[in-house]
Amino acid sequence: MEKKLHLYRKGKARMIEVVKRFFNKATPKVNGISNQNTEHDIRVATCALFVEIARIDEKFTEAEMNSIVSILKERYGLAPEHADALIAEAQRELEKSVDLWQFARLINENYTNEEKIEIIETLWRIVYVDGKMDQYEHYLMNKLQNLLRLSHDQLIAAKLKARDAEK
Repeated sequence: MEKKLHLYRKGKARMIEVVKRFFNKATPKVNGISNQNTEHDIRVATCALFVEIARIDEKFTEAEMNSIVSILKERYGLAPEHADALIAEAQRELEKSVDLWQFARLINENYTNEEKIEIIETLWRIVYVDGKMDQYEHYLMNKLQNLLRLSHDQLIAAKLKARDAEK
């Protein structure tokens, strides 16, 4: 009986070690290159949301593309060619992804609530590039509000701020 208990504890300890190793691999490191990669991944994730809102109505217009490039230049100080490369990478990641959760998770883990509200405001700016919001954009904005753990009031305040800025 005592031998079985010892084997059980040893097996349990091994399983815990396997789980720890798995999560250590999945968690980005906070220093050096890993930190730079994380920053890049966050930019790709944010840009992926910009691209997704622009193409959700199946009309990714030149005006929407220009708006995203302008936002990337303003927000991240990127040169136009770097903004184009980031958009291309975001599009590749969107094609590989099943949903938007992976992008929202990175944003939630690395951005403050205020920064997430800025992202929502930026998304609204992209929605209103053509002067109107269609049903698909409306749906996606509500979905992103939930994924980014923001309240409905924060979503509406960001919408009004972005819409009023365009006037």
